[in-house]
Amino acid sequence: MAPENLSQMVDAFERQLGMYYVRIADMDQRFQVIETTSYSGVVIWKIRDFSRRKREAVSGRTLSLYSQPFYTSRYGYKMCARVYLNGDGMGKGTHMSLFFVVMKGEYDALLPWPFRQKVTLMLLDQGMDRRHLSDTFRPDPTSSSFKKPTSDMNIASGCPLFVAHNVIEGSSYVKEDTIFLRIHVDTSDLENF
Repeated sequence: MAPENLSQMVDAFERQLGMYYVRIADMDQRFQVIETTSYSGVVIWKIRDFSRRKREAVSGRTLSLYSQPFYTSRYGYKMCARVYLNGDGMGKGTHMSLFFVVMKGEYDALLPWPFRQKVTLMLLDQGMDRRHLSDTFRPDPTSSSFKKPTSDMNIASGCPLFVAHNVIEGSSYVKEDTIFLRIHVDTSDLENF
C-alpha cells in the first residue's frame, strides 16, 4: 500500500472518529436533560459558583441565568425560571430578581390558554431553621406572558424585588457557594392526558 493511500485512510478514520465523538457528546447532553427533567410542575434549581456568577452579573457579563425546562405533566405546559443575581428593573443592584417563563411546548395545542396556574417562587434555606423565602402569584390572564407562546419563550413574569442582597449574603441561603431555587406550579386543577 502506498504511503499517500495510508495517510488518506488515517485522515478518513480520524474524521469519522471526530463525528462519533460529536454524536456521543450530543447523546450525553440529551441523557442529562432527560434525567433532570421534571414532569410534576416542580423544579429545584441548583446554582453553583454563586459568588463568581454574582460578580459576572454585577460586571454585566452575564445578566441572567435560565433553569432547565420543566413541565406540569408529561404532555403539559413547558416552563423555566430566570434569575438575575444582581437584580433587574426596580431590583437592579440591590436584589436578586426571580421570574417564571412559559415556553413553547410540543403539546400546546392540547392545553387551555392563557396559562392560569398558581406559581410559587422560592429561595431555599439550607440551614437548620429552613426559613425558605417565597412569593406566590396567580397569572394575569390578559398579560402576554401567559398567552400561548408564538416564539421559544414568552416574556418572563415574577419578582424584580425577590430577595435583597443583604439577606442572602453571609446567610444559610448560600452554602458551599451554592443556592437552591424552587419553582412550584399548582397542577391540582389541570387535566392530565
